Amino acid sequence: MNDRKVLVGLIGANIMKSLSPALHADAFVAAGIDGYYHLMDVDRLKGRTLPQLLDAAKAAGFAGTNVTFPFKQDVLALLDDVDREAAQIGAVNTVTIAEDGRTTGYNTDRRGFRRSFEEGLGRASAEAATVVLVGAGGAGHAVAFALMDLGVATLVLFDQDVSRARALMADLGAHYGPSRCRLAAGLEREIAAADGVVNATPVGMHGFPGNPVPVSALHARHWAADVIYTPIETAFIKAAAAKGARVLTGGGMCVHQAAEAFRLFVGLEPDITRMHRTFARALAARDAAMTELL
Repeated sequence: MNDRKVLVGLIGANIMKSLSPALHADAFVAAGIDGYYHLMDVDRLKGRTLPQLLDAAKAAGFAGTNVTFPFKQDVLALLDDVDREAAQIGAVNTVTIAEDGRTTGYNTDRRGFRRSFEEGLGRASAEAATVVLVGAGGAGHAVAFALMDLGVATLVLFDQDVSRARALMADLGAHYGPSRCRLAAGLEREIAAADGVVNATPVGMHGFPGNPVPVSALHARHWAADVIYTPIETAFIKAAAAKGARVLTGGGMCVHQAAEAFRLFVGLEPDITRMHRTFARALAARDAAMTELL
């Protein structure tokens, strides 16, 4: 252990079951750093706002903080600088804080989803494919750009808030041309005709029960991916697996985005294999604890 001390955290709602503290704690140990990852849950900290929590992190000497639902887009206006890739996506999930308090926003979700997809489903599953993306918020923006990186031919966008889907379509069109993305004409019909479907909404998380994807549209020829890992198997993932589809949970995305965030916070590359093992242990412990409460 060296004498380096690092304080980082996570700002969001419904985050008390997050596995990010476990991932970063073990990465700190591996790097010989005295570090701590602090959760700032607005569901627990009643009345606290995003600006207040970000200011508190700066005042406390945090090296940075992750940002999750519902703040990934709102945080942009509060930052001193935004990384080019995060600006392109229009969402930030990682904020570094310099010693003078200057903040810079990044998005590690894009790389996290892309690398998880390559590991779990293989890049060939996306190349030249038609994919339906459900959810056009902060996570949806990152996933959409990651799918473009992976070579998706046509990305079909759906969000209950049509204006959000239109905004994402415009952003993608500006970077990749208008021919590679469009709005869903009817979710069930679009999914039935597609190669794959991704849930990038919070629906399916503990606290946000349900399945935003019509089960009747799923078939064994599909692949199905979720960004959620709390629980690791959402209602959507279970339904897709029951239909015989290949599935990808949000676990790999969590690991890979955390690895990139750790690198930004401390300037060191973590051991991704060790992070996967840590995630599996922390997930098993969390699920066992939740089972005991039932």
